[in-house]
Amino acid sequence: MSRVSLPNLLWYGNQPLEIDFPDRWEVEVLEPPGFGKPPLEDAGIERAFRNPIGCPSLEELARGAREVAIVFDDITRPTPVSRVLPWVLEPLERAGIPDENIRFIPALGMHGAMNNIEFRKKLGPGVVERYPIYNHNPYENCDYLGESPTGVPVYLNREFMFCDLRIGIGCITPHVHVGFGGGGKIVLPGISGVQTIKAWHGEVSRRGPETMGLGRTEGNVMYEEIKHVVRMSGLQVKVDALVNARGEITDLFVGDPLEEYAAGVEAAREHYGTSPSPGKDIVVANAYAKYNEMAICMLMSMMTVNLQRGVIVLVVNAPEGQVCHYLIRSFGKDYGGEFYMRMGPPPPGVKIIVCTAYPDRTMCDLFAPIEAVTITRDWEETLALLEREYPDRASVAVIPDGTMQFFL
Repeated sequence: MSRVSLPNLLWYGNQPLEIDFPDRWEVEVLEPPGFGKPPLEDAGIERAFRNPIGCPSLEELARGAREVAIVFDDITRPTPVSRVLPWVLEPLERAGIPDENIRFIPALGMHGAMNNIEFRKKLGPGVVERYPIYNHNPYENCDYLGESPTGVPVYLNREFMFCDLRIGIGCITPHVHVGFGGGGKIVLPGISGVQTIKAWHGEVSRRGPETMGLGRTEGNVMYEEIKHVVRMSGLQVKVDALVNARGEITDLFVGDPLEEYAAGVEAAREHYGTSPSPGKDIVVANAYAKYNEMAICMLMSMMTVNLQRGVIVLVVNAPEGQVCHYLIRSFGKDYGGEFYMRMGPPPPGVKIIVCTAYPDRTMCDLFAPIEAVTITRDWEETLALLEREYPDRASVAVIPDGTMQFFL
């Protein structure tokens, strides 16, 4: 048997999952170069903060600031926010800004609210107990800033807009709409009102759907709108990380939210870019960084599997389940959020297996009816099904993290 190690349970111990394949199968692991990079040491983080891209340092910006908002990405993103917080909070403390004037806001967009357990995972217990944290509510308490240059109504989090120093912390990873997440996405959709988010996902995306997709930023209509809104928001500093297959920061970009993002995306193309290998009998796509958005794995899987006859296996261990998304998830037997689409079965030649220790009946609603999916509890059960389907030879592609890679 040949063995492949998959990253697993990012926020729940971060211990790898070992999966085995028969020696008679030809197994190819499609791993990008960035997954094996070592984590950034303190000196590297310090260097990024001391040399911001396109804006003054936090030390300078903190002087004279009275109220501070620190927006961070939510539990659907792998950013170890606590790792960089000392370099964010210490300048604020040296500037004499009292703790009660510093607040944290998760960039939820239309995701469900975070809880205390998740705050502690992202920020660390000390920060949770020292500073106030306010969940973003896209339905209420958003200030109207007017229309963007393209006519989108812009509503942003009231608490964020109240502050005179506005900081964002997140990561740059491939994204299905804007090419790469990170940058100004912390604002749109992160802390935007429902009117703005619906316009962005709807009218804006229809301006040029051909410009969108994993790894595609040039001329991307959804990202162009982000640029307008982030300037209107007054976000002064963005901190963006690239991460490896352990969820550790390997590269860090600090500065103006548009300029640091541009630099980060150039590095991200090589970091996460993966050579394609289509036509496989079996595709095993693991969901790790965004394990609670496992549907993303289907994009690379469908580009890799033999569509005439093939099996896709999604490996996903999400103890809290798939993310609540008020815009696109199901909320009843035949309906869901405004942009919810009830999915049909996969192509006739393709079978889908979801291997998870935490199954539920709605977890597949973004890519297939649950009746069209086979659920297994562990790899041993999954492998038995695969060997029944391919008793002799088979070609196999393993995608270590289908939520954090894209094909070149």
